[in-house]
Amino acid sequence: MNCKYGLALIALVALPATAAAQSTESGTVDVVGTVRSICILGDPTSALVDLGQLSAASGPRTGRVAVIPPQTVTLPGSFCNFAGSAVSISATALTAADATNPQAGFARAVNYTATATGWAAGASLATTGAARDGTGPTAEGTGATQPLPQVADISLTLSSFTAPGDQILVSGNYSGNVIVTLGPAIAGGEN
Repeated sequence: MNCKYGLALIALVALPATAAAQSTESGTVDVVGTVRSICILGDPTSALVDLGQLSAASGPRTGRVAVIPPQTVTLPGSFCNFAGSAVSISATALTAADATNPQAGFARAVNYTATATGWAAGASLATTGAARDGTGPTAEGTGATQPLPQVADISLTLSSFTAPGDQILVSGNYSGNVIVTLGPAIAGGEN
């Protein structure tokens, strides 16, 4: 009988636990966030391109623009995290620090072509066209649109150095610059 009494006690103890109905509920918590559209240009491999002596020092071209080999600067790891971006260039000719009007046969400007490649199917290109007195030194260009988010090394090449009318360069220090911009392509198509 002790055995039956023990089983009955176990049954009574177990009964209240199974007899009480348990309920569960679930709720949904939405989690949201935002990633803003950004473009980052990598730090240039060289922030200064020193062309050295711009004019030929001897031979039939003495005083005129020397043969200057193309110069390339890389902007590694550049990226845009959105579709529809483009590289734009604003290039300013090298002009002499002395802004006086040069005598006939002389120029105080050196023009060149700046080309950015490695971003989209078409290169970004700007060729300066400063006059011999250095006026009108800036040119701009935008390349093809990159249709997807992109990470790439952008190469900027400076080439085709010339003086207006192939005239003799006025002595002095010359300077110019190239501004590379990475951002949304202009609405309505490529430039």
